[in-house]
Amino acid sequence: MDLPAPWIIRHSNTYNKDYYFNTVTKESRWDAPSTPHEAERVRASHLLVKHAGSRRPSSWREATITRTQEEALEILEGYKKQIQDGVETLSALATNYSDCSSAKRGGDLGYFEHGQMQKPFEETTFALQVGELSEPVWTDSGVHLILRTA
Repeated sequence: MDLPAPWIIRHSNTYNKDYYFNTVTKESRWDAPSTPHEAERVRASHLLVKHAGSRRPSSWREATITRTQEEALEILEGYKKQIQDGVETLSALATNYSDCSSAKRGGDLGYFEHGQMQKPFEETTFALQVGELSEPVWTDSGVHLILRTA
């Protein structure tokens, strides 16, 4: 049987039978992964800056967001510079300034697969290498900086 990377077969001594193990996510299961996409899971953190034209122009930080798209991008570019200069981490900035509820987790979104995020966000995240920071990414939610973590 051809398994999608990064799945491998291991043997359980307790149950004396084989099981499937994902070497990236550390997930184990009795049933074989069924599709190649199932192996394509990523983990990312992000920092979101919303603007007045965002799908929901409010956040835990501000009841009504009135900034323009240009202002949102300018703010995000400032955060990106701080990260690149080593002044701050994405996690620290997201905790204090992200307009997403993931801020309470330092921007961590956990693992996700294809079809679970807005298309521009998904495409960018899957194209990043682990540890790589994206350029600004526009979605209906606003503008994001994405850090792929796994």
